[in-house]
Amino acid sequence: MFNQITKRSFGFNLAVVVGLFLVLGLIFFMLLGVITKHGDTLTVPDVYRKSVKDATKLLEDAGFNVDVRDSIFIDSLPALAVWEQTPAKGAVVKVGRTIYLTINKVVPPMVEMPDLVGLTFRSAEMTLHSRRLNVGDTIYKPDFATNTVLQQLLGGKLVKAGRQVPEGSSITLVLSSGTGSVENPVPDLIGMTFQEAKVTLSGRNLNLGTVMVDPSITDTANAYVIKQDPMPRNELKELSLVRAGEVVDVWLSANPPVKGGGDTTEAH
Repeated sequence: MFNQITKRSFGFNLAVVVGLFLVLGLIFFMLLGVITKHGDTLTVPDVYRKSVKDATKLLEDAGFNVDVRDSIFIDSLPALAVWEQTPAKGAVVKVGRTIYLTINKVVPPMVEMPDLVGLTFRSAEMTLHSRRLNVGDTIYKPDFATNTVLQQLLGGKLVKAGRQVPEGSSITLVLSSGTGSVENPVPDLIGMTFQEAKVTLSGRNLNLGTVMVDPSITDTANAYVIKQDPMPRNELKELSLVRAGEVVDVWLSANPPVKGGGDTTEAH
């Protein structure tokens, strides 16, 4: 056979080789569509908010492969629900294409509670959002600094800055509404325990100011108020008046005071 090839002219052999390559190329391009499934495409369905189980079944039944690529926490989304898909819904892709899913976590991550007291509402809102926390209810209470945060609550209880709280938690903000316009008599706190005085002030929408504590006190809550400013009556024995949101300073002692003759002295 080799002799027969060598006996033929170079031009003939070259033509045979070129023809062979043309035939092989034609066969290759004819089979290329089959090999690559050319023209065999599908439209990606929408699996947003579906459970990862339902989304996987839907995609696999449609001819796609599925890979859970990442997870995120969205408080408004059910656990293990699809948050994002790549390629996106409506994309036209080949059969067998892998669809990558991002799903919602089951347990929210913990974040550090920021200190919001003293911030304006807008600043507090931005701070919460930066920690992936939400503003819950807003409660207004008379105080000097209008629209600033007085307290931060979670589940109805005070939550201190630095405490770990679940991401997505709703934080209730107690905000200042400014001082009231109606004047009321100053409550008489003399002789009350510190705890009783705080309750009384809160019930009158007044704020506790400076607290002067006697060094001998070991239990502040049960210490006694022996002096306050403003006093219930002024030097002319007239009732002192305050507006809601104003402050009252108190002096505390381990011993109850003795009231008499208009003067207040500490019992010994």
